[in-house]
Amino acid sequence: MNNSHRDDSPVLITEAQPSLDDQQAMRRRRYAIMMASRIPCLVLAAVVFQLWQLWWLALIILAISIPLPWMAVLIANDRPVQKSEKVNRYRRSHRTLESREHQVIEG
Repeated sequence: MNNSHRDDSPVLITEAQPSLDDQQAMRRRRYAIMMASRIPCLVLAAVVFQLWQLWWLALIILAISIPLPWMAVLIANDRPVQKSEKVNRYRRSHRTLESREHQVIEG
């Protein structure tokens, strides 16, 4: 096997959430994609109407593009839900040695 193609990048071994900066960068990217997709929707609606006279399809495309800015703002301002972690707590068993009475020898 050839080791020249070996990936030396670190392996993620934690279940920690991404940093706040990484989360914000991801939200900014989603916002930019959603806002950038609005203009092509508007252009596509105009093209569909001009070329094929399909006003109902143009209206559907236009209706899809209308709530995009609102949804983009909601998604950009919403932080991911924090994971609820299962806490491993010690639970004393009823059958442990310490739970029974001990014989005391006095001497």
